Amino acid sequence: MTDVINTDICVIGAGSGGLTVAYVAANLGLPTVLLERDKMGGDCLNYGCVPSKALLAAGHAAAAVRGGQPFGVGRAAAEIDGAGVYDHVRHAIDAIAPNDSVERYEGFGVNVIQAEGRFTGPREVTAGDRRIHARRFVIATGSGPMVPPIPGLDRTPFHTNETIFGLDAVPDHLVIVGAGPIGIEMAQAHRQLGAKVTVLEMADMLPNDDPELVEVVRQRLKSEGVELLEGVRVAGAAKEGDGIEVDVEEAPRSRITGSHLLIAAGRQPHLDGLDLEAAGIEYDRSGIKVDARMRTTNKKVFAIGDVAGGLQFTHVASYHAGIVIKNALFRIPAKQDMSAIPKVTYTSPELAQVGLTEAAAREIHGDQVRVTSWPFAENDRAIAERATEGLVKIVIGPKGRVLGAGIVGAHAGELIQVWTLAIQKKMKIGAIANMVAPYPTLGEAGKRAAGQYFTPTLFGDRTRKIVRFLTKFG
Repeated sequence: MTDVINTDICVIGAGSGGLTVAYVAANLGLPTVLLERDKMGGDCLNYGCVPSKALLAAGHAAAAVRGGQPFGVGRAAAEIDGAGVYDHVRHAIDAIAPNDSVERYEGFGVNVIQAEGRFTGPREVTAGDRRIHARRFVIATGSGPMVPPIPGLDRTPFHTNETIFGLDAVPDHLVIVGAGPIGIEMAQAHRQLGAKVTVLEMADMLPNDDPELVEVVRQRLKSEGVELLEGVRVAGAAKEGDGIEVDVEEAPRSRITGSHLLIAAGRQPHLDGLDLEAAGIEYDRSGIKVDARMRTTNKKVFAIGDVAGGLQFTHVASYHAGIVIKNALFRIPAKQDMSAIPKVTYTSPELAQVGLTEAAAREIHGDQVRVTSWPFAENDRAIAERATEGLVKIVIGPKGRVLGAGIVGAHAGELIQVWTLAIQKKMKIGAIANMVAPYPTLGEAGKRAAGQYFTPTLFGDRTRKIVRFLTKFG
């Protein structure tokens, strides 16, 4: 027998975006079905944000031990317990997992079905032995690692972000294919934990970020001993004894031998098994096609997060969920605005970006763009904490409007938030320049960068003449 479930909203995928929609709908009293074929919490909790930041924290802790001598504390070497490191990673996942659990969402009134969902019609999904009819559907199936067609890779043991955190010892020599955020974060984490690390990238590392800011991260990685080979092509992979070897072209040497291989060459949306054609939903390799309201070509079905293409971040999925909630539940025709979406690479130093880069802004506004900056080397808090690498860089458009901001330095992910608000609210640079910042804080660097916009005018000849004239009146 096949059970038929009639519900108000059916969410496919229990990652960040799907959980948000299900939580709000159920707490508003709407019948809600949530389908998940794998683990609750999705990629972010189990294979992405949480374990990667936990591993990075372990690496940064090891680096802090080695780096304590300039402060007059610490020692030259850190003792690394590989099993303990990965236990820490699993503990972080386990500590957060109850927040995303089946039990918690059933407590909210969500009908959680742990099965794969596939469309059998424009208004129907099947999951196991259940048929679900809903007023609205939300596809939130996320994405997974993209494995490039490297010759021999199918016969070579390798890891992706879905398996690398399951190790019980730090690799001797980790070879990483890909120098995007995942590859670079894993490179630094493992190097700081004592592994030899080689990164292979066919283009430039972190190609979507401001090159001036990326260079700071690049130099830190090299100083820590990461071998970073950019502009090379991976020609093949093979198992070699207990380890692996990778053939590369246009590199200083043609063969890289290591103990472990990590593929971090991008991500692809989870579309398999959905049978989108049955629901009249258009898609391509980059994801499901959606409009500004996150509606698919079947207006009764929404798609959010990684599966909808575009920026692939957990906070974007949550943002998309908010757009769907307004449209599907409150009938408010809200539209997404991606102009103020921040992104952070959590290396040390961190690299954060929001809005337009300098190059992108100049393509649109030409000579009307002004760029100001302030180095952490001239920030008192950074000096006190020996965290002087990096800078704040602000992109300013016509009439002083903030168009973009990039920060590379300690706590850049926290510092970028005020600039995210400035861009979202279409603020002018004077609002930040006139803000009172507590002393001593790293945030002062942002205020000083904003103040640089007014320096030529404030100390120019015209202002000098005005001040001299005013002195004549006593």
